[in-house]
Amino acid sequence: MAQVDAWTIEKLLGWTTQFLKERGAESPRLDAEVLLAHSRGSKRIDLYTSFAEVPPDDVRTRFRELVRRRAEGMPVAYLVGHREFYSMSFRVTPDVLIPRPETELLLVRLLDLMRAGAPAAGGAAVRVADVGTGSGVLAVCAARHFAACRVTAVDISPKALAVARENAAAHGVAERVEFVEGNLLASLPAEATFDFIVSNPPYVSEGEWATLAREVRDFEPRGALVAGPRGTEVIARLISAAAERLVPGGWLLTEISPMIEADVRSLVEADARFSPAPTVKDLAGLARVVQARRK
Repeated sequence: MAQVDAWTIEKLLGWTTQFLKERGAESPRLDAEVLLAHSRGSKRIDLYTSFAEVPPDDVRTRFRELVRRRAEGMPVAYLVGHREFYSMSFRVTPDVLIPRPETELLLVRLLDLMRAGAPAAGGAAVRVADVGTGSGVLAVCAARHFAACRVTAVDISPKALAVARENAAAHGVAERVEFVEGNLLASLPAEATFDFIVSNPPYVSEGEWATLAREVRDFEPRGALVAGPRGTEVIARLISAAAERLVPGGWLLTEISPMIEADVRSLVEADARFSPAPTVKDLAGLARVVQARRK
């Protein structure tokens, strides 16, 4: 039997939860469990059958260091090196934005449109461009869940593309995803056209940036978040570029902040090459995905 004062798994989780809570963590118990499971090389669920276990010194040393860095604000996803998205595990580093649940709405809409028989010239594979791919979650999930598509994943950051390539290989879709370094669609061949262009672009305004959580501002790549004074600067360029690359009937799908929906819809409506479609909203009724169809 473990001694009363021994640092069992149960005691480590209890102490760490309180410690992280006092330092402002939004989910201190979850953070503690994820970090301890990672330190042990086990699954979170395994902790609950091991409460009385006293982890060896090397595990506690690793855990202590992770907890220290978490208390300083480092996101858990960066500490453990992965994040779940659409029930798949993706490698993440500080070179890429941490995938968020809101982006799953963008993916679901893309998959729904592809499955509904969206355009593909001459019966060829559906062509998808993921602009600002980051860790590659959209590109990889599209290729994994819709076998009849080929994806071009574009990012301005070579370090982000390296992470995305790892994720494509890990999920067995590397042969159907092409990675291109470039700003929006400018680096693609002039003849490259697509049935779908999807993007989770920078859409945070410079004013909004100052209000974000410290762990976002201090650790996530600013260039993947901030678009400019209004928050619509990158999307405005994307709309124009997408109109040149989409086939007739093709779709542009872009994630947005609810605060800029009206401005983004105005940009789409001002481009005569597009027919706007209803904005996709989340379960809370907040605008998340603006969509438009090429005439």
